[in-house]
Amino acid sequence: MKKALKEKLIGWAERYNDPVYFQEDPIAFPRRFAQMMQAWKCGLKDVEIAAVFAAHFAWGRRAMIVRDCGRLFDIMDWKPYDFVMRGLYPAEPVSIHRTIKLCDVAEICKNLKDWYSAHESLEELPAEGIRTQIFGQKPDAKAPNKKINMMRRWMVRRDGKVDLGLWKNSDPAKLVIPLDTHVYAQATELGLTARRQKDITTALEITRAFDELFPGDPCKGDFALFGYGVTHQ
Repeated sequence: MKKALKEKLIGWAERYNDPVYFQEDPIAFPRRFAQMMQAWKCGLKDVEIAAVFAAHFAWGRRAMIVRDCGRLFDIMDWKPYDFVMRGLYPAEPVSIHRTIKLCDVAEICKNLKDWYSAHESLEELPAEGIRTQIFGQKPDAKAPNKKINMMRRWMVRRDGKVDLGLWKNSDPAKLVIPLDTHVYAQATELGLTARRQKDITTALEITRAFDELFPGDPCKGDFALFGYGVTHQ
């Protein structure tokens, strides 16, 4: 990687790893519960459930994502863990966010209830486990698991800026860049990957490129890609 590109990427990451750019963003919801947790008004499980659904809804325009996350947490009376464990979920085939329906949310809630009935935290689950046991999706060794890796970034990175850093037993060095169409396009334009497939191998290749810039914290590079997107609109 050329020196000029390295300097730009590091500069973007430093600038955009700032809560001011993420006030109207899905992470605002788990952050709100994390702040309530600090005030002893909720627990880690509330934050985790908020992160699960905020990441699951992270598809489309940010304003729409934020609106629909708010609608969901209104249904939960802003007590996601209590809501999940009560087991009384509206399950109509009615959209809550784009193609995600209330019945889809109900299935995820059932899976969360089953998990929390025997475990203290989702941190115990690897990305593939969250995919199959929480989201109820089929195993897929090639899937980039963008939403799951984004949620894990929120919960693991602990620099005290944008991300929450509440999963203390997880290593930021093992996080994977959340790969979606926009991230792929930006990474390709920057020369961080030449692969055509938007799969886990490509996500890992981009992650390794950022590990060169941010040793032990490659997902800091996610903010560099955000910065590239902002500056090249």
